[in-house]
Amino acid sequence: MSLTDLFGPTGQVTWWQECARALVVFAYGLALVRIAGRRVFGKWSALDIIVSVIVGSNLSRALTGSAPLGGTLAATTLLMAVHWVLANVAARSAWFSGLVEGTPIELARDGRAKAPALLRESISHSDLQEALRQSGVEDVADTRLIVLEPSGKITVLKGGQGS
Repeated sequence: MSLTDLFGPTGQVTWWQECARALVVFAYGLALVRIAGRRVFGKWSALDIIVSVIVGSNLSRALTGSAPLGGTLAATTLLMAVHWVLANVAARSAWFSGLVEGTPIELARDGRAKAPALLRESISHSDLQEALRQSGVEDVADTRLIVLEPSGKITVLKGGQGS
């Protein structure tokens, strides 16, 4: 049995060939993520999101047979290698990290919200209230610092002006 018999020709795969491709793509994707390490998509920074969308799109084409399996796996390997290199450079350079991952944005300090920052970052009153509740805080006045992290998470540090 040849690889073409097992995985089908590009553009013409049967249901069972697509299933065989799915097993290969799943195992390959899992192996790549395990080799790349936990950080690969752990922070969900801009870099992580872009790479995950591209890798997912790329692997889906291989799975459905609309792209050659071998070439797609090779391209995915290249993307993961580029991500690994960029993530390592970002870990060593604050400037580069800010460029590819973004920087934290201060939304409030010493119990006072910064309305321009909230508007610029499209953080609604409801979003801010949710972050406060998740941190066990009832009011912005009870905070020392509120930050929008590069991952999109809002971090709340307790201890307002009276603390």
